[in-house]
Amino acid sequence: MSAPSILIIDDDPDFVEVTKVLLETKQYNVRFAYDPEEGLARLEEETPDALILDVMMGKGAEGFIFARKIRKDPRFDKMPILMLTSMREQTGFDFPGQRIHSKFLPVDDYVEKGVEPQVLLEKIEQQLAGKGDD
Repeated sequence: MSAPSILIIDDDPDFVEVTKVLLETKQYNVRFAYDPEEGLARLEEETPDALILDVMMGKGAEGFIFARKIRKDPRFDKMPILMLTSMREQTGFDFPGQRIHSKFLPVDDYVEKGVEPQVLLEKIEQQLAGKGDD
């Protein structure tokens, strides 16, 4: 069985590189894109086992729009999405109450950037483990 593949979509090259190296230490196959358009092209090439998606890209919260768009596509509706953001750090705002809302924020988990590497790895492992649950 081949190693799980992870796609990172984030406009911060430093974050992408650090995360790629971290995931590769666990033998994941890692691909990346620096914006939603490039990310969609990568998804069209090969559906990853999980997606790490940044919220704040381009002119604003393009990660939200991207997540909502791909969740409508039957090819990607079961793919685990781990959303990363520095929104609280940048704006001071946080999501009140229930963080994951299937219509507003159709992702499987959500963490603030600056997450400890071990926590990020655990989150990815949880997403991959839960992939075939339903």
